[in-house]
Amino acid sequence: MSAPRALPVARPAPSHARDLALLRLSLAATWLATAAASAIEARGQSARLLALAGIRSPGWQAVALWGGVAWDTLVGLALAAWPRRRAVDAALASMLALTAVASLLLPSMWLHPLGPLLKNLPIGAALVVLRRNLR
Repeated sequence: MSAPRALPVARPAPSHARDLALLRLSLAATWLATAAASAIEARGQSARLLALAGIRSPGWQAVALWGGVAWDTLVGLALAAWPRRRAVDAALASMLALTAVASLLLPSMWLHPLGPLLKNLPIGAALVVLRRNLR
């Protein structure tokens, strides 16, 4: 009897690699577009949401808003330019933290007709799938 041969290391098929790249870049675009929308609406919808969440001081609103814009931009750029688990982990942690905070401060957002928090479920699933396929 001969010894069993080691199985070759599986490489992702080219279409699988393209699918992962599409997934990663679409998530990067989501983070970058969110940063842009928050900045564009700094004195509009963004300020109103922060006020609804109990952050009414213009100073604290500015810190929360521009800190969020900076973070979303960094996460979006990391996802776009650095296809590694660390970038996906940052995005996943960010999404989970924002979802938890928003759930505490604005639980009604779960019932909003456009589903701003509910959309985090497929985003989280996409991040988990992406994470499993990156090193």
